[in-house]
Amino acid sequence: MKDVFHDISPHTLQADCESCFGLCCVALPFAASADFAADKDAGQPCPNLQSDFRCGIHNHLRPQGFKGCTVFDCFGAGQKVSQFTYKGRDWRKKPEAAKQMFDVFLVMRQLHELLWYLNEAQTLQAARQIHDKLRAARDKTEAFTRLDPDSLLELNTATHRAEINALLLQTSELVRDEALRQYKPSRRRKNYGRGADLIGAKLKGADLRGVNLRGAYLIAADLRDADLRGADLIGADFRDTDLRGANLSESLFLTQFQINAASGDSSTKLPTSLTRPAHWSTSTS
Repeated sequence: MKDVFHDISPHTLQADCESCFGLCCVALPFAASADFAADKDAGQPCPNLQSDFRCGIHNHLRPQGFKGCTVFDCFGAGQKVSQFTYKGRDWRKKPEAAKQMFDVFLVMRQLHELLWYLNEAQTLQAARQIHDKLRAARDKTEAFTRLDPDSLLELNTATHRAEINALLLQTSELVRDEALRQYKPSRRRKNYGRGADLIGAKLKGADLRGVNLRGAYLIAADLRDADLRGADLIGADFRDTDLRGANLSESLFLTQFQINAASGDSSTKLPTSLTRPAHWSTSTS
């Protein structure tokens, strides 16, 4: 297959819907809510999925009540499964393999998410003392993505995630320690810690440099003009978080999925690996 599928650069870890068989539109379930206009079971094609695997309301997803679709990101797993794992044979032409393909997609997305974090970790100079370990972990994870469908489904992804998480935690500590030395934040600055409940929190202009916000609940929080450089944001919930004017340019382990779920504007500073969502305001806060 194409060499692109052995490339694990940030570009190839971004969704390419044109090369996918609409896997997220079938494999994933959703329930009628503020994010989806109807119910759909896992394995059932979305009613908006067309015969060419494109979305019939792609340009009107939010007005039509499918905001959740504009948030989701597969980290490039969709095209990898479609074009590499199944060599361009889609689930409609091979209905007997459909369920397996959907299950493989869910495994591949986990692996690609880990590759996203490992790629970033290897670029961080503060973590250079463990770059060899990070590189080995990345190579091992990338090798998993090239397995055949049966082998992928036999993977113990929970164990592998735990191994990678230990390295990412070490990376986070090294980077945040350096960030604190560099930024010298105020002693009055609060360190919220992992899994913090910050739903609806008023944090406008907050100094959050080097803070551990792993898995934090930031749903509908006000982070306008907040400084999150060096903050660990892995797994943080950014649904409807107001990021207008916030500085996330050097935040740790931020993903497109998180950014898509938030609201921001042209003054929000993002890492170069991420794309400003189309639904964000073009005005400044």
